[in-house]
Amino acid sequence: MTHMGLLLAAVLFAIGVVGLIARRNLLMILVSIEVMLNAAGLAFIAAASAWNQPDGQVMFLFILAVAAAEVAVGLALLLQLHHQTQSVEADKANKMKG
Repeated sequence: MTHMGLLLAAVLFAIGVVGLIARRNLLMILVSIEVMLNAAGLAFIAAASAWNQPDGQVMFLFILAVAAAEVAVGLALLLQLHHQTQSVEADKANKMKG
């Protein structure tokens, strides 16, 4: 059962990486990062279940908190970018170079 959980986490993480690399839409990039964070959380839960340790569940709660903060900051930045450029494409955010 643990192997299936870890395999599912690896597949979800790979889907997130592909979405992160292939997409140009910043909203979809945020969604891909969320998928990757949830895959990491699933891996922690599966490993904790295999070793009968509660540490994985604690790490999953930490990952949920980080994901919530990432979404809050990311969506705020995305809204500000949309107000300035009328687009959410990553190429339009290229003006932020120093």
